[in-house]
Amino acid sequence: MSAIRAKVAGRTLGAGDRLPSIRSLAAALGVSPSTVVEAYDRLAAEGLIRARRGSGFYVSPTALAPLALTAVEPRRDRAVDPFWVSRQSLDADDTVLKPGCGWLQPHWMPEDALRRATRAIARADARVLTNYGSTSGSPALRRLLLARLSEDGLEASTSQLMLTGSGTQATDLICRFLLRPGDTVLVDDPCYFNFRALLRAHQARIVSVPYTPSGPDVARFEQILGSERPRLYITNSALHNPTGATISLQTAHRVLTAAAAHDLTIIEDDIFGDFEPERSPRLVALDGLNRVIRIGSFSKTLSASVRCGYIAARADWIEHLVDLQVATHFGGPSPVATDIIANVLAGGSYRKHMDELRQKLTRARRDVARKLQALGIEPWLLPRGGFFLWCRLAGGQDAAAVARAALEENVVLAPGNVFSVSQTAAGFMRFNVAHMNDARIWDVLRRVLQARPT
Repeated sequence: MSAIRAKVAGRTLGAGDRLPSIRSLAAALGVSPSTVVEAYDRLAAEGLIRARRGSGFYVSPTALAPLALTAVEPRRDRAVDPFWVSRQSLDADDTVLKPGCGWLQPHWMPEDALRRATRAIARADARVLTNYGSTSGSPALRRLLLARLSEDGLEASTSQLMLTGSGTQATDLICRFLLRPGDTVLVDDPCYFNFRALLRAHQARIVSVPYTPSGPDVARFEQILGSERPRLYITNSALHNPTGATISLQTAHRVLTAAAAHDLTIIEDDIFGDFEPERSPRLVALDGLNRVIRIGSFSKTLSASVRCGYIAARADWIEHLVDLQVATHFGGPSPVATDIIANVLAGGSYRKHMDELRQKLTRARRDVARKLQALGIEPWLLPRGGFFLWCRLAGGQDAAAVARAALEENVVLAPGNVFSVSQTAAGFMRFNVAHMNDARIWDVLRRVLQARPT
């Protein structure tokens, strides 16, 4: 009875689905058929399933309660629950310090360029201010993105590119297109925690592969593909979140070879790519949009308020994804957002902004790493770019306990296990170097570490 209830609650079994036959379930569970008959009879009495004479047992149309994402998997410590951690960062007011968040501070962003672009949009045709977005998104911005893709060695056409409301929406649309409840999805361990949250919303079965300084552990990757048969793999190739690592060319080739052998589709999220000093290998360029889908956005480099993402994929898949975007969002992203982004990208201010930002972040990573090491906190590696440091706490301290103690003093941290499917990163913490310049953060860290929370 518990097994059937769990499958219904997790949406593996939906309304009207036929249950396994009495004999097959008895064999699978190692019990007698009479035990299964009694279990089915009791579930039918509860109203969870219905019997159809001569046909078998089926899930009742009224069996499914509204989907509560927190009930999809075992309840976790709030400090390492992706939804709770996201809420702490997003809902915190200006009095709360957020070295655990995943974005830059406002004064690190190109405010002047955004203001100029916004003024230009205000003077533009009124249709930009009032109309829905077109189904594939702004042609001007898509042309600019195609030029940027060519810098990675990927020659694509407008039929292979669409704009979305955000990078998260891009992933959501692909999951809607490719996945069914119960499908297996592979992620890195550790990985961006909202990948896990989103996959829970799609009722996917999540498995993970250890991440190394040169990409996923290839031997484990190949084993998992053979044993678990995942439908999808989601990763960052460049400046991986949270570790800051970058995939090597050798690892990229082996990942693509294994993916081809096991018919695996890959989502390559390139949201941090522009932070690299020199471009590293990209799975999508090596693959040519065959089984790799590129997604990205400008929320980390331009503005998290003016949101727009994109998907580059096979032309036939883009056609279906556009239909899904129409069905779920009635058109593409806001013309105001896309025109502001296109305006900034078309001028020379964006490249200048990114050059200055990379230099500023290089200094910040170095300075923050030095201060963390003085507290006994060791970076796992020193990334080539970006604003994250993935660090091991001293003395085997529990990062979730440290995060709870810091939150009591209005400091939001990102403990390691919020990023780990296997929950094997209890001694790690992700720090955002762009949010570490307030002396209060260092005072709080020093105090909570000296208290040695466990």
